[in-house]
Amino acid sequence: MQTWQKLIIAATLATIITIAGTAAYFQLSPKRRLIVSTTTSLYDTGLLEQLERDYENKHPDIDLNIISAGTGIAIQQAQNGDADLILVHAPAQELTFLQQGWGLNRKIIAYNYFTIVGPQTDPASIKGKTTNEALQAIVNYGGNLTDQSGQTKIWISRGDNSGTHSKEQSLWRAAGYDYSWVSAQPWYGSVGQDMGATLTLADQKDAYTLSDIGTYLKFEKGGSVSLVALLTQAQSLLNVYSVMAVNQTATANHATHDRINYADAMNFISYLVSPETQQLIENYGKDIYGQSLFFGAVQPLKDNAPQPLVGWLKSTAFFDGSECPIQYRIGYPELYAGEDKIG
Repeated sequence: MQTWQKLIIAATLATIITIAGTAAYFQLSPKRRLIVSTTTSLYDTGLLEQLERDYENKHPDIDLNIISAGTGIAIQQAQNGDADLILVHAPAQELTFLQQGWGLNRKIIAYNYFTIVGPQTDPASIKGKTTNEALQAIVNYGGNLTDQSGQTKIWISRGDNSGTHSKEQSLWRAAGYDYSWVSAQPWYGSVGQDMGATLTLADQKDAYTLSDIGTYLKFEKGGSVSLVALLTQAQSLLNVYSVMAVNQTATANHATHDRINYADAMNFISYLVSPETQQLIENYGKDIYGQSLFFGAVQPLKDNAPQPLVGWLKSTAFFDGSECPIQYRIGYPELYAGEDKIG
């Protein structure tokens, strides 16, 4: 037999052995893939990595895959059938997601607060003001700048259709400003990227920005930015996180998403609302940051206490008096046991 013939036979045998070994591995270790499309403000804190490890330890048959992006992109991925559930923080976009038939079984799982951060010198003097007063002070300060060439930026926006960007727009409107006008001002800068990039640029420019508290604390404690939190824990800055399974059934808006892993998506939602996971969420980051980055929302909503917090949660993130109106629920009544529903 020629040498080249021996080499071909050896290579073929090696390929067969590799394929057989791979097949045997998957037969011995079958795992179902579960894809979570989520916002960067959750992912960047590291919380989801811890939840992923905990969940996979408890469910060794699941391969949990987490994809992070701005809320708008996270929702689009789910609409494309490329995710089994979404975990986001933009109630208005979540309602549209439900109403258009894309999502089911929405559950509020956690909350924290947005914060307006800025340079320690606080040139617009916003510390101690309400959110409306602070934004008005920033507008006034920006309007008085002598350099209107666009080189001086005093506010940096994510500008990426994320939940944080949506919240920012609503805050400008609540303060009495047309967002189109604000975003066109020479002192207003837009990054079009995630929270980390936005904080970094705001720090470089000695500018103000809106951030979720979790990402800000990670960057501040890590020494990446020297910005200080100037407005915190106001009702207007409440930041509510919700999870929804992606609808696999055909509706007027989409065909059947056959590849959606709906059963495991609902199992993961049940895991997130469990007392053990809610405690894990509350404990995350305490040892590093000296405070919770997130607070569990499930028990307060069940207890309808403490107030005024629960009232804030409901006014911020409830639809028709419910975290998930009845028409968007499919099974799993235990998820909503004890909820204070209206109508």
